[in-house]
Amino acid sequence: MNTGAKTYGLLAEFDDAESLVEAARHVRDAGYKSMDAYTPFPVEGLADALGFRRTRLPLLVLCGGILGGLAGFSLSYYCAAIAYPMNIGGRPLNSWPAFIPVTFEMTILIAALTVVLGMLGLNGLPRPHHPLFAVPQFTRASRDGFFLCIEARDPKFDRAATRQFLESLNPREVLDVPT
Repeated sequence: MNTGAKTYGLLAEFDDAESLVEAARHVRDAGYKSMDAYTPFPVEGLADALGFRRTRLPLLVLCGGILGGLAGFSLSYYCAAIAYPMNIGGRPLNSWPAFIPVTFEMTILIAALTVVLGMLGLNGLPRPHHPLFAVPQFTRASRDGFFLCIEARDPKFDRAATRQFLESLNPREVLDVPT
């Protein structure tokens, strides 16, 4: 039951990293899927507690590299054998060893572009403003604050029930995050 149409979610602030990791485990075990944690430094075990899974970025980069290699080889073949054929010294027009540098460079170029664009796309960037920035306490997230946010887009999100559940995890406070 999703009754959070006017809110981005609920934000709970915790005293330390251990209580945040423990709360994230409880939230995931309760069935919430759309949540994120914010800490001033990397916290071991937090990604597992949140239920992060592997990204599709390596597969995208592999596909981009293969397409780049095929494009480089095809371009070299087209230029040497079809568009501008030159018989120099009786060598064949489709001499593949001559195509290796272009093929290699195109593979690396397209794979690198796929990494950058794929990372931006999968992370939902660029996003110049995030709803959490409207919460004054969230400024402490980069200094000494440990926050857990359950987003309203979660199918299990119910503002009152989720607030009560978060308060049962003993946070400092639970805050509404406006959209």
